[in-house]
Amino acid sequence: MMTPTSFQRFLHRRALVLLTLSAVLALSLAPSRLIAPAWADDPMSVVKGTVNQALDVLRDTQTPLAQRQDKLRQIVSASFDFTEMAKSALGYHWKQITPAQQQEFTTAFVAFIEDSYLSKINDYTGQPVDFLKSTSEGAQYAQVNTDIVQPKGDAIHVNYRLLQENGTWKIYDVTVDAISIIANYRNQFNRVMNNKGYDTLISDLKSKQAALAASLANH
Repeated sequence: MMTPTSFQRFLHRRALVLLTLSAVLALSLAPSRLIAPAWADDPMSVVKGTVNQALDVLRDTQTPLAQRQDKLRQIVSASFDFTEMAKSALGYHWKQITPAQQQEFTTAFVAFIEDSYLSKINDYTGQPVDFLKSTSEGAQYAQVNTDIVQPKGDAIHVNYRLLQENGTWKIYDVTVDAISIIANYRNQFNRVMNNKGYDTLISDLKSKQAALAASLANH
């Protein structure tokens, strides 16, 4: 069980990871705007292609912030399985809601993650990423291990979980020091669903996302 101190440390490291990798910095629900990425043939290529291009954008401090945010959306939108992420985040409650509610939740969840981290782009300070290995986890699943190299202290271990559908590999979760980002959200959402139900969860999520969007617009 995580102590309050260790949980705060995890949140800090998670924020750094998301800044560095842009994985959930810039999720988008509009992949139709983009051509499928050329690196979509194997898990390691998906992760390398996504991360390296995202890092180039994060390092480009001369380009206006809004343009950098849009570039990040375009880079990663074709590499993430948004429905699978939302489904996993809601856990067993996913089957308890209607298809319309599933779409509503997916849209709100992705928008919430996007706005949570887009405003932090300028906090990136240049940490490099080492790509370590790719391992198979069954016919359709794989994991790519990476490290974020810190100027001081231990590297942050970041693993990408990928799912292959129709011959294309897509990322559906990221773990930070063996702690799943999606599982962290799932624990929070499960508590709300168990105690107050879907209407409260979606209302709270939309309210928080609206506040984040308003704050982002003022940057």
